Amino acid sequence: MAADIEAFEAQRPRLTRLAYRMLGSVAEAEDVVQDAWLRWTRTGDEVLDPAGWLVRVTSRICIDRMRSAKAQREAYRGPWLPEPLIEELNVDPVERAEDVSVAFLLALERLSPLERAVFLLHDVFDEDYGSVAETLGRNEAAVRQLATRARAHVRDNRPRFTVSQEDAAKLAAAFMAAAAQGDMAALSAVLAEDAVMVSDGGGKRKASLRPLIGREDIIRLLEGISWRAGGEEVWPLSFRAVRINGYPGIVMEREDGPMTVAFQPGEDGKLAAIYMVRNPDKLTRLG
Repeated sequence: MAADIEAFEAQRPRLTRLAYRMLGSVAEAEDVVQDAWLRWTRTGDEVLDPAGWLVRVTSRICIDRMRSAKAQREAYRGPWLPEPLIEELNVDPVERAEDVSVAFLLALERLSPLERAVFLLHDVFDEDYGSVAETLGRNEAAVRQLATRARAHVRDNRPRFTVSQEDAAKLAAAFMAAAAQGDMAALSAVLAEDAVMVSDGGGKRKASLRPLIGREDIIRLLEGISWRAGGEEVWPLSFRAVRINGYPGIVMEREDGPMTVAFQPGEDGKLAAIYMVRNPDKLTRLG
């Protein structure tokens, strides 16, 4: 049994990374891996390729979950964002930033469960088409077609991080300082003209019910927040800087609970997107 445990634990990090990319939820990814473990304990000694078997089982569990959750996702109130993957700044990142960026995970959301599985298994986890076909119970030709379609959807939404972490952190800090002071001119200066702001409250916390598109749209919202607060600072002055899905980000406490903010740098030296998660269901890991 010890050997069985060792074989599984050797694959656990890979399985968790796969499940998170499939489902966009750390908690669900951990549940899926636990489910895979329970199935693993019932296999006995007949598995000749533990790594391949575990990837197949994990992928199939994720696809089943995605299909069963389709109606729930369609009824989601307001924009949906993945559960933030939070890392402390003083530890080396576990994931490549472009493979877990919010923009990339949102692009994956546009794929069907099968397209998503094929793309991740082949293009991200380097499984060959034969193995992917076996995992999904499809022939290899069909899998190649799924990969081509998925790649076309994802290609333009998988950013390459050409901005240094230091420069990205400076942009995030400049935005926070300007927001705390209600300095709209300074805010405008750090936002790209076509910047996007997305806030996910899940219907449980106040949040915009649509993505804000463009610098002017974002500034109007922030001006409105400042005006309703009587010109007082509406962003906390104390917050914790972290790394969120490879982006510079912050975790802050508010009167109605915690929230996270991730800042996506653009290639023009300005912020391309800001992602705010306020849905308490996605922040339980903050403790």
